[in-house]
This record gives sequence, structure tokens and C-alpha cells, in this order.
Amino acid sequence: MSFVVIAIGVIFLITACSSRNDTSETSDVLVFADAGWDSIRIHNSIAGFILENGYGYKTDVITGSSSITLQGLIQGDIDIYMEAWTDNFKEVYDTGIKSGDILELSVNFDDNAQGLYVPTYVIKGDAERGLDPIAPDLKSVKDLPKYWEIFKDPDNPNQGRIYGSPPNWFADEVLRTKFETYGLDEHYDYFNPGSDTALSTSIVSAVQRGEPWVGYYWEPTWIMGKYDMTLLEDEPYDEAKWEDGYACEFPGVKVTVAVNKDLAEKAPEVVEFLKNYETSSELTNKMLAYMQENDADADEAAKWFLQEYDDLWTQWLPEDIASKVKEAL
Repeated sequence: MSFVVIAIGVIFLITACSSRNDTSETSDVLVFADAGWDSIRIHNSIAGFILENGYGYKTDVITGSSSITLQGLIQGDIDIYMEAWTDNFKEVYDTGIKSGDILELSVNFDDNAQGLYVPTYVIKGDAERGLDPIAPDLKSVKDLPKYWEIFKDPDNPNQGRIYGSPPNWFADEVLRTKFETYGLDEHYDYFNPGSDTALSTSIVSAVQRGEPWVGYYWEPTWIMGKYDMTLLEDEPYDEAKWEDGYACEFPGVKVTVAVNKDLAEKAPEVVEFLKNYETSSELTNKMLAYMQENDADADEAAKWFLQEYDDLWTQWLPEDIASKVKEAL
């Protein structure tokens, strides 16, 4: 998922899947939000597996755009939002918080990032692949003018090429403006990849060939979990600099676990569990990479996480609940 940039479509709330456990100890069904990207589906599956097998609840999922599902959370059609990108739809989210209809329980992760990346072998080389470092002193976005010949544009050999954001994303506006603010347009062409899929493909192609590449990306994503990429440094985020030509790094986004207010009364033990739910962008990268590498779905990635990281998730739960989840695995 690209934060800062999710196009809001008119998507009606629909039931995406039925409850997965007919032998639950309770008839209550807890509904998760699926806002359309893989990482929220993985976190839904992790929490859902714990709720079904540890607490005996049935679970369901409602699918829609971020704005629609957040509205569903406010209205009570949705109980749990495992990955609320609070700055992307700040007005809707803040309205729910202020009205008391949304309870923010924890920060799932806030170490996400976006900006201009290069494959790490460009800077450090890769001895196993016989790749020497070709830009060992490249650290910052502002260093890029010195290295334009390394990232030469195949369509314009007198300029370098920087892969930009997919069109119609807010990041595209930011990068195009930053391009001029930093004078990168004097040395580089801004290449529009056309889509996030095309952008990902350009990275995969370059990495597989061991070739230089520089461009926009974000995390958490499977690309960042699978490949060793380095985010080029930028000026520390400052609101005044951001408003003046985006002359600093992208701000981080707080990604929260939020619930409808009624869940505190309906399932207080679930609220206590979710207050402890905390992962990281790096860990989410790994789960997304597992999906990609193993052609797995979100449920399979969730089980992989639960098997590989029991030292983490068992800390979220009472001992007896954790034992039930382990038995189910």
C-alpha cells in the first residue's frame, strides 16, 4: 500500500467472507475492515485466528475503500480496523475519534517510510553476486546530481532517470515539486511508471540483473521484504519545509488498531488483547514477502507469522489464551 496516496472509489460495503469457525463458543461475530490491500488482510487474519481459536469468537470481513470502511467503523457495521492509516483520511478518522465512536487502542506500526530508494548493492556492492559498489558515497537525495551517469536514462543518455510515483498519487505531486526544489531536473528525467505494478516490475528487473536503479517506493511492501533496498536520506521532516516545496522527507504515518466504541462493552477481553497488538513495518514487509514468494494468501501468511514469531504475539495474550492458539496451530 502506498500511504499518502489511496484513490477513493465509490465502493459499497459487501460481505467478503463468511465466518471460519462453526464450533465457536459464542454466537457473537466480530467484523473486520478490509480496505483493499494485503497487509491489512494479513493483520486481520492474525487477529482473526487468535479471536476464533483463543477466544471462541466467529469473525467476518467487510470490504470497501478506506473512507467507506472507516465510516462503517464509526456507524458500528465494522468492529475492528487493524490498519488505520490515520493521516490518509484524517478528517473521517478524527471525526470518529472526537465523537467517541472510534476507540484507538494501539499503534500497529509507525516506522513506515517512503521516498527515493536504491538497491543497497549500488552503495555497498554484493560480494556473493560479484557486484562492486558503484556509488559508495551515495547517502542522500541531494547527492544524486553527482551520480546521474550511473542511473542513465536509456531514452536520453544525457540525463539520469529517476522512477517516480504512479500517476494520480499524492506522492507524484510531492516528487515532481521536490524535483524542482532540489534541482534534480537539471540532471535527471522524471520517469512516470504508469502504475504501481510497472514500478515494482522495474525494481525486480533491475535487481535480478544487478543493475543500478533509483526511484520512488514505500513500505511496508513485499518488495522491501524481499529485496535489500536503501532509502536515501533527506532533510528531517519539518512542516515549514514541507509546505515550501516539499524540501524534506515524507512524514511518517501512524498506523493504528481502532475499534468501534461498542466493542468495549461487547467484548472487553478482545479490547485488552488489541491494546497489546503491535508489530512493525519491517515485520509486515516480511509477511508480505512471504505471501509473494510462496504464492500464499493472507491466512497462510498469518499462520506463518504465528508459527515464526510466537515470542512476540504470546506477549499480547493471557497465558491460557496463548495456549489455545498454539494448540490450534
